[in-house]
Amino acid sequence: MSKQKAKLMNNQLLIIAHAPLASALKECALHVYPDCAKKIISIDVPPHEAPETTLKRAQELAFACEADGLLVMTDVYGATPSNVAQKLVTGTTSKLVVGVNLPMLIRTVCYLDEGLESLVNRALTGGVKGVMQLTSSAPQYQTEQTKQTNDSKSYNHQQ
Repeated sequence: MSKQKAKLMNNQLLIIAHAPLASALKECALHVYPDCAKKIISIDVPPHEAPETTLKRAQELAFACEADGLLVMTDVYGATPSNVAQKLVTGTTSKLVVGVNLPMLIRTVCYLDEGLESLVNRALTGGVKGVMQLTSSAPQYQTEQTKQTNDSKSYNHQQ
Protein backbone atom coordinates (compact mmCIF):
# COMPACT_ATOMS: atom_id res chain seq x y z
CA MET A 1 0.00 0.00 0.00
CA SER A 2 1.25 3.43 -0.77
CA LYS A 3 0.58 6.32 1.52
CA GLN A 4 -0.67 9.50 -0.06
CA LYS A 5 0.99 12.67 1.10
CA ALA A 6 -1.30 15.29 2.53
CA LYS A 7 -1.49 18.46 0.49
CA LEU A 8 0.66 21.17 2.01
CA MET A 9 -1.26 24.34 2.65
CA ASN A 10 -0.08 27.90 2.19
CA ASN A 11 -1.55 29.72 5.17
CA GLN A 12 -0.90 33.21 6.44
CA LEU A 13 -1.26 34.76 9.89
CA LEU A 14 -2.75 38.16 10.57
CA ILE A 15 -2.15 39.53 14.05
CA ILE A 16 -4.43 42.40 15.07
CA ALA A 17 -3.65 43.75 18.54
CA HIS A 18 -3.26 46.86 20.63
CA ALA A 19 -0.17 48.87 19.61
CA PRO A 20 2.65 47.84 19.72
CA LEU A 21 1.81 44.20 20.56
CA ALA A 22 1.00 42.98 17.04
CA SER A 23 4.28 44.14 15.51
CA ALA A 24 6.24 43.02 18.59
CA LEU A 25 4.80 39.49 18.36
CA LYS A 26 5.59 39.41 14.65
CA GLU A 27 9.19 40.48 15.31
CA CYS A 28 9.57 37.79 17.99
CA ALA A 29 8.28 35.13 15.59
CA LEU A 30 10.64 36.34 12.87
CA HIS A 31 13.53 36.23 15.33
CA VAL A 32 12.99 32.47 15.54
CA TYR A 33 11.69 31.88 11.98
CA PRO A 34 13.05 34.67 9.74
CA ASP A 35 12.02 32.81 6.59
CA CYS A 36 8.32 33.32 7.48
CA ALA A 37 8.33 37.08 6.95
CA LYS A 38 5.87 36.89 4.04
CA LYS A 39 3.47 34.68 6.01
CA ILE A 40 2.95 36.93 9.04
CA ILE A 41 1.08 40.24 8.84
CA SER A 42 0.56 42.55 11.79
CA ILE A 43 -1.75 45.45 12.48
CA ASP A 44 -1.11 47.58 15.53
CA VAL A 45 -4.27 49.33 16.70
CA PRO A 46 -3.50 52.78 18.15
CA PRO A 47 -5.52 53.94 21.17
CA HIS A 48 -7.71 56.49 19.38
CA GLU A 49 -8.12 54.92 15.93
CA ALA A 50 -11.71 54.45 14.83
CA PRO A 51 -12.67 50.76 14.52
CA GLU A 52 -13.83 51.43 10.95
CA THR A 53 -10.33 52.63 10.03
CA THR A 54 -8.74 49.54 11.55
CA LEU A 55 -11.25 47.30 9.76
CA LYS A 56 -10.47 48.96 6.44
CA ARG A 57 -6.72 48.41 6.96
CA ALA A 58 -7.36 44.78 7.92
CA GLN A 59 -9.60 44.19 4.89
CA GLU A 60 -6.97 45.61 2.54
CA LEU A 61 -4.28 43.34 3.98
CA ALA A 62 -6.54 40.27 4.05
CA PHE A 63 -7.64 40.89 0.48
CA ALA A 64 -4.01 41.09 -0.65
CA CYS A 65 -3.21 37.69 0.90
CA GLU A 66 -2.33 35.05 -1.63
CA ALA A 67 -2.78 32.10 0.69
CA ASP A 68 -4.95 29.01 0.96
CA GLY A 69 -6.09 30.10 4.41
CA LEU A 70 -5.90 33.04 6.78
CA LEU A 71 -5.68 32.65 10.53
CA VAL A 72 -6.38 35.87 12.40
CA MET A 73 -5.07 36.24 15.94
CA THR A 74 -5.98 39.01 18.33
CA ASP A 75 -5.20 39.88 21.92
CA VAL A 76 -8.21 40.57 24.15
CA TYR A 77 -11.78 39.38 23.58
CA GLY A 78 -14.25 42.26 23.42
CA ALA A 79 -11.67 44.97 22.75
CA THR A 80 -11.42 46.90 19.48
CA PRO A 81 -8.86 44.58 17.82
CA SER A 82 -11.02 41.56 18.61
CA ASN A 83 -14.20 43.25 17.40
CA VAL A 84 -12.48 44.27 14.16
CA ALA A 85 -11.13 40.74 13.70
CA GLN A 86 -14.60 39.26 14.20
CA LYS A 87 -16.02 41.53 11.50
CA LEU A 88 -13.10 40.67 9.23
CA VAL A 89 -13.62 36.89 9.37
CA THR A 90 -17.44 36.90 9.34
CA GLY A 91 -18.70 35.33 6.13
CA THR A 92 -15.24 34.08 5.09
CA THR A 93 -13.30 30.84 5.45
CA SER A 94 -10.74 32.62 7.65
CA LYS A 95 -10.46 31.57 11.29
CA LEU A 96 -10.06 33.70 14.42
CA VAL A 97 -8.22 32.91 17.66
CA VAL A 98 -8.40 35.36 20.57
CA GLY A 99 -5.84 35.57 23.37
CA VAL A 100 -2.67 35.47 21.28
CA ASN A 101 0.57 34.89 23.15
CA LEU A 102 4.10 34.11 22.03
CA PRO A 103 4.01 30.33 22.64
CA MET A 104 0.80 30.16 20.61
CA LEU A 105 2.32 32.16 17.79
CA ILE A 106 5.58 30.18 17.66
CA ARG A 107 3.70 26.87 17.59
CA THR A 108 1.39 28.14 14.85
CA VAL A 109 4.27 29.32 12.67
CA CYS A 110 5.74 25.81 12.91
CA TYR A 111 2.65 24.32 11.27
CA LEU A 112 1.60 26.86 8.62
CA ASP A 113 1.53 24.11 6.00
CA GLU A 114 -1.33 22.24 7.70
CA GLY A 115 -5.04 22.73 7.08
CA LEU A 116 -6.67 25.76 8.69
CA GLU A 117 -8.71 23.72 11.22
CA SER A 118 -5.55 21.90 12.28
CA LEU A 119 -3.73 25.21 12.52
CA VAL A 120 -6.39 26.56 14.88
CA ASN A 121 -5.96 23.49 17.10
CA ARG A 122 -2.16 23.92 17.06
CA ALA A 123 -2.57 27.57 18.08
CA LEU A 124 -4.90 26.72 20.97
CA THR A 125 -2.63 23.92 22.18
CA GLY A 126 0.45 26.15 21.98
CA GLY A 127 -1.28 28.89 23.89
CA VAL A 128 -2.45 26.62 26.69
CA LYS A 129 0.68 24.49 27.01
CA GLY A 130 2.92 27.54 26.82
CA VAL A 131 1.51 28.91 30.08
CA MET A 132 2.75 27.16 33.20
CA GLN A 133 3.96 27.71 36.72
CA LEU A 134 7.60 26.82 37.28
CA THR A 135 8.58 25.63 40.72
CA SER A 136 12.28 25.05 40.05
CA SER A 137 15.05 27.52 39.42
CA ALA A 138 16.87 25.10 37.07
CA PRO A 139 16.45 25.73 33.34
CA GLN A 140 13.80 23.41 31.88
CA TYR A 141 16.00 21.54 29.41
CA GLN A 142 19.24 21.45 31.36
CA THR A 143 20.56 17.90 31.56
CA GLU A 144 22.55 16.39 34.39
CA GLN A 145 25.58 16.14 32.12
CA THR A 146 25.41 19.84 31.29
CA LYS A 147 25.00 20.75 34.97
CA GLN A 148 28.09 18.80 35.97
CA THR A 149 30.44 19.99 33.25
CA ASN A 150 32.53 23.11 33.56
CA ASP A 151 33.46 23.03 29.87
CA SER A 152 32.73 26.49 28.46
CA LYS A 153 32.08 24.94 25.03
CA SER A 154 29.17 22.85 26.32
CA TYR A 155 25.87 24.51 25.42
CA ASN A 156 22.27 23.43 25.62
CA HIS A 157 20.03 25.82 23.69
CA GLN A 158 16.87 23.77 23.29
CA GLN A 159 13.63 25.72 23.18
